[in-house]
Amino acid sequence: MHGPIATHRRATGIPTGRLAVWWLLASEIFIFGGLVTCFLLFKLNGSPGFEDAALTSVTAGAINTFVLLTSSLSIVLAHAAIENGDRVKTFRYIWYTIGGGLIFLGIKTYEYTGKIVHGHVITENLFWSFYYTMTGLHALHVIGGMVIMALISFDIRKGYNFQRVELIGIYWHFVDLVWIFLFPLLYIANF
Repeated sequence: MHGPIATHRRATGIPTGRLAVWWLLASEIFIFGGLVTCFLLFKLNGSPGFEDAALTSVTAGAINTFVLLTSSLSIVLAHAAIENGDRVKTFRYIWYTIGGGLIFLGIKTYEYTGKIVHGHVITENLFWSFYYTMTGLHALHVIGGMVIMALISFDIRKGYNFQRVELIGIYWHFVDLVWIFLFPLLYIANF
């Protein structure tokens, strides 16, 4: 069964699905890039509250980094499996990736709960505003990626839209890359 023609068109030399994902990610770079830039400008300007970065859990952030990087590996394995025509392995690896996303969100929920219980809320100071905004927006991207992966996994089971495994993989790597910037910025770099 063939997918819609738009997924196979190559007017630019690049499949339109891949081009669309790269355009989406370009817009996301502006969103996260703007947040990171503003964070750094406020922090380097000596705005009060940024010393609260010492209150974040480096251990939780490091575990989440490991979890996301591992989930990136499983989506790469899903892509390799579909390239070899193994729909069963592809389905399984996609769900491993979704499991990694669930673990990430569980740890993030644990972190948020601990911070809120101790009074560190989004309105406390500028650091917590950035912390909750950037990690919350990132968590929304994780959730979105997981939902899309679940939908794609069922398409794979039915035997169509195989190219979407590569596309969600590109997106998921972007989500990981954003975290690679957020982790040191919010958890480690207390300069």
